[in-house]
Amino acid sequence: MDMQIVIAVVCAVLIGVGIVGIIVPVLPGSLLIAVSLLIWALTVQTATGWVVFGIGLILVAIGMTASAVLTGRTMKRRKIPSWSILAGLVLGIIGMFVIPVVGLFVGFALGLFLSELARKKDFGPAWSSSYAALKATGLGILVELGCGFAAGSAWVVGLWINALA
Repeated sequence: MDMQIVIAVVCAVLIGVGIVGIIVPVLPGSLLIAVSLLIWALTVQTATGWVVFGIGLILVAIGMTASAVLTGRTMKRRKIPSWSILAGLVLGIIGMFVIPVVGLFVGFALGLFLSELARKKDFGPAWSSSYAALKATGLGILVELGCGFAAGSAWVVGLWINALA
């Protein structure tokens, strides 16, 4: 079997894992997509490969930056401390082992809410800030996911162009 085919299959798997990793933050996400595009460009050594890598890298960078800015801006505006997010992450990781499939998300939401409840000492404000943080995090994930899909799509187009050349 041709080495370029093997590398293309490996890159497809890595891009797939990267896309899942954007949704499930325990796995590597956007960076894995960028690394797989680099591996493919280094393997094919064509202008198409390097253009696809450049486009993919720009899309990944836009997605990661937009996700961080959208989430960070809301957290700062709502004055949600970092330790509330950390509490959400810790309970999310625990939840991942306790409740299969959805435990990460349930644990994150519960940890964030309990942390905000301990900080604000009132259900209403704690719920409001937790909900805002969850919406911001979800929006950030959606933007990064869209950019990850676009980078993967650019790779598929490049794969076809490279195969037809």
